[in-house]
Order: sequence, then structure tokens, then C-alpha cells
Amino acid sequence: MTLPPQRTILHGDMDAFYASVEQRDRPEFAGRPVIVAGLGNRGVVSAASYEARVFGVHSAMPTARARQLCPDGHFVRGRMSVYGEVSAQIRKVFSEYTPLVEPLSLDEAFLDVTGSQALFGDGETIAERIRADVRNETRLTISVGVAGSKFVAKVASDLDKPDGLTVVPPGTELEFLGRLPIARLWGVGPRQQKRLVDLGYRQISDLQALDPAKMESLFGVAGGEHYYRLCRGIDERPVESARQAKSISHEITFEQDLTLREHCHRVLLELSAQVGRRLRQNSLAGLVVRIKVRDPNFTTCTRQRKLGRSTADDQVIYRSVIELFDSVRRTMAPVRLLGVAVADLRGDEAPTQGGLFDRGDLDRSAEILVAMDKIRDRFGEGAIRHGM
Repeated sequence: MTLPPQRTILHGDMDAFYASVEQRDRPEFAGRPVIVAGLGNRGVVSAASYEARVFGVHSAMPTARARQLCPDGHFVRGRMSVYGEVSAQIRKVFSEYTPLVEPLSLDEAFLDVTGSQALFGDGETIAERIRADVRNETRLTISVGVAGSKFVAKVASDLDKPDGLTVVPPGTELEFLGRLPIARLWGVGPRQQKRLVDLGYRQISDLQALDPAKMESLFGVAGGEHYYRLCRGIDERPVESARQAKSISHEITFEQDLTLREHCHRVLLELSAQVGRRLRQNSLAGLVVRIKVRDPNFTTCTRQRKLGRSTADDQVIYRSVIELFDSVRRTMAPVRLLGVAVADLRGDEAPTQGGLFDRGDLDRSAEILVAMDKIRDRFGEGAIRHGM
């Protein structure tokens, strides 16, 4: 029997993407702290240059707080149309090496180059070529991780930023992950990290030493098995292109738990809008809406609903999400993570710029969504939002 080839997965992550584009296009910003953000009273930071990060500024931080930390920083409104154009250049580079590209956002993606090595060399060689091509095409830098799984490749890409390359050869995953702090495990947020540190678990190697029963006692039944495998670098998820993806989703883990229903609803509206926008960008629509809710104790609840027809309409998604959330949270309890997904994707009914959805009552909604997408493309994601 012939064994399948060892997978080679790359994770490419642009370095401070939005801020780096602004520094590239405005020479006076070179070497200066640049913060791309919504500039209103309720604005949020989208990206911070490495010079700004020294002051403690990071994405998802309120703009007002960023101004306190870095008063001499250059605060600029995002130019999504420009970032989209640069992202398309980067995707074109990726596609020259493999058709198996799974974008996670405008500035990062997974690539499965297992079948490309006969043409272009091993994973490290391909990664070096991609880094050089991206620099030549965009005058920007990208950091790349090379490994046998998506999780390990993503961790690797973040270890030598900016402009880094980290390779994790097959068979070295246990050692590679073991020396890293537990914060590197996907989904382990600040509260969970503190709890684990208080129990004496500081590095991933501390968790690698535990048997499945002990991991279950720390993370619950599903979480225990998940993290038992993850801290050993076992991640069998395939790289899926947008058309292959089973769902499109967005989720967020909060630094401080949400305790008010209205705050959760506001976040769910934003997540629904992000999912709807990605569906429309990929000319997709979905028939199933899902919600994910996680407690501070790491208990995760998911619910889903099948719609009467496939959709990429933010408001249709949001209405279903709110009903699902309120059924899960009849009595409000603290929330540390919220996620929204649309699944059972199809392209034949998906919206396009020319004519969204069906004729009739949905035409007005379609026109509004197209107009909102155009405004965001030109002026940034925070330029216009749905009202609650």
C-alpha cells in the first residue's frame, strides 16, 4: 500500500498589513507609528504599525484608548478599496504556486503546496519564493510558517515577524510547540490562561505531559480531546478554497466578558455584517445560519437554523442569529466568545453587483447592501453600519 504524501501547509500573514500599506504610500509615515482606525467617538483600531505596537496599541482597541497610549501617532482612516487591490495581488502570487488557497482575511491565507513541490521545490523553497514575489509585487513584507498542519503553520508564521520564515519539519511538532506559552493555543483566552497558569500550566509542554482524562477535567469533554490533539500539533483540517469551504464565519473572543444582552446583540450585528459581506464578495449564499457562544468557564454552545431560502443578506442572517442567541441565553450570563457562521453554501443564488437576491420585496434590501459595500470599499469598514 502506498502511503499518502506528508502534507506541506503554508500560512502566509502580511506584516501589519493596513498600516504597512499606509507607510508604503506615504513616505512621511516611514518609521513612524501609524494607526488605521475609525476616527469617531466609537472608533476601533483596525491595524497598528510595529512602531505603534511598542506603545501598546493593538487591533480591536478603542481609538480613544489608542490616542491616550500613542498621542503622537498618525491616525488614518482605512482605505479598503486599496487594501483589497493589494490583497488581490497577493492572492495572485499564491495562486501561481497552488490552487489550494484558503483566505482567512485580506492579509492572510493557508496554502497546501503538497502537490506543488515537484515543480517548485520543498515547502521552505516555495515559502522563500512567495516572500520574494510578494515583496516585488507590492513592496510589502509577508511572514510565512511551513508545517504539516494548519495550526502549526499558523503558529510558526507569527514567531519571527516581521518578514519572517519559520519551518517546522515533520516529526518536530511536539518539541516546537512544547517550548511555547499556552497563549499560543487557539481559543485559550486571557481568563483561561490565568486559570491554567494559577494551576501551574505555563507552557504547552506542561499540557503535553497530561493524559486525556486530565485534559478533559481542565477543558471539558470536547475541549479536552481538542486540546490534547492540538498541543501535539495534530490538526487534520484540509485547506479549502472559498468555493470548497463548507461555511463562512467570523468570531471574536473578548478581553472582558460581555454581561449585557444589548452588547451581545451589537456584536452579533457586526459579525453578521462581516459574514454577509464575505459571502457577497465570493458570490455565495447559504441556507444554514449558526451561532457559537462560549462562557468564561470554556463551555461552548452552538445552535443552527435552516432558512427557507439561501441568503447573503446581513439582516436576514442577523435576525436568525438573534433568535438563536436569545434561545441559548434566556437568562443572561457572561459571554467570552461569540461567533456567526453561514453554511450549506451555494453559488447559483448568490448576490452579484448587478442583481441581488430575487425580484420584488428583496430588491430594496439588495440595493442597500450593494451601496453599503461600495461605501466600505471606498472609505473603510467602519464608514457605515447597520442600525439596531
